[in-house]
Amino acid sequence: MTRQLLRQAAAGLRLLLLLTVLLGALYPLAVWGVAQLAFHHRADGSLAHHQGRAVGSTLIGQRFTGRDWFHPRPSAAGPDGYDPLASGASNLGPDNPTLAAEVGRRRAAVARTEDVPPDRVPADALTASGSGLDPHISPDYARLQADRVADARGLDPGRVRQLVADHTGGRVLGFLGAERVNVLELNLALAGLDGRE
Repeated sequence: MTRQLLRQAAAGLRLLLLLTVLLGALYPLAVWGVAQLAFHHRADGSLAHHQGRAVGSTLIGQRFTGRDWFHPRPSAAGPDGYDPLASGASNLGPDNPTLAAEVGRRRAAVARTEDVPPDRVPADALTASGSGLDPHISPDYARLQADRVADARGLDPGRVRQLVADHTGGRVLGFLGAERVNVLELNLALAGLDGRE
């Protein structure tokens, strides 16, 4: 009885070691290798670089402030927003008074910053995405900001609007979702126009 139990335990231990090597080492290495060969940029986090250093991921929204940058969507990720370790929405419903007050405050602030009537402020300038880290804004919101950015940087507004058009991505597969503008990529291209950091 004891000998049979020892044989079964040894067989179980051999199987455990074999599966640990296969599934804990070889399989992850194979997946990593295929990803590096076929999807190198995306497999490494879709990092964006400026002047030789990584400045963010094109998949994660980040805060940009100041009149000379395009601003992202609001963020509900973490207490101060844009915290990739606290990704998530506010979970406030559309008729929640706290959310309604916040949307009203954001509408007034964007209208004041962009010098437009409040009814011209796009929805994505007012509400956070489900993750709180959406890296994209609508082309309407980007175009709304173009004159302010051009004025702050001393650039031709037509050139900045063309930059927005050049960085407007189409729908996924041509029919899913909406056109979008990646804020980090747009701001990096903007920095390349006038050499500002």
